[in-house]
Amino acid sequence: MNASPTGPAISRSAVTLGLLAAWAVHDLEEVATMARWSRTRIPALRERHPRVPDRIWRSMEAVDGREFATAVGVMGLIVAAASADGYRTGGRSSFYQASLNGFGLHGLVHMAQAAATRGYTPGVVTSPLLVVPFTLWARGRLRRAGVLRPARARDIASGLALAGAATAASHAVARRIRRAAPARWPRIRALVLVPRAAPAR
Repeated sequence: MNASPTGPAISRSAVTLGLLAAWAVHDLEEVATMARWSRTRIPALRERHPRVPDRIWRSMEAVDGREFATAVGVMGLIVAAASADGYRTGGRSSFYQASLNGFGLHGLVHMAQAAATRGYTPGVVTSPLLVVPFTLWARGRLRRAGVLRPARARDIASGLALAGAATAASHAVARRIRRAAPARWPRIRALVLVPRAAPAR
């Protein structure tokens, strides 16, 4: 990344593509722990918080491990696009900076969830160790390079909205993929496993 007239040069790949790397480590924790956490913790949380609408608990329980992993893969494409756009623009991309802000705020949400539930929630370990520190570091490097956009209340809101919309979209796509797979599998299986008739001689 080139230096601006008012700030030093920063490592373009570390600040921009680093977002994708940090996200990957964070979501590996979520993928590794979500299924077991859902089985063991949601029933206890449902009893502890009876005022929470039952549909929320049901929606959380309905997400199986494969659907969650698929949603993570879809989210990975979004984060990769944001990181690539940040790299291409030297960190100036509004899409990249909004994604970076959303990533950091996402980590804070994880920490708030763990505090509210008084226990572990998937993603809470890497949030204070990686997500929040990386976001602060990257923003600092962007600021010193003179390319960081001002952090206003509406920017924080847009970062949270972007993170929420991306999460919702990734799960919606994952559900569509999971629903389509059983219908396609018998046809694929028939094509692969059913032997073709030998040609007549």
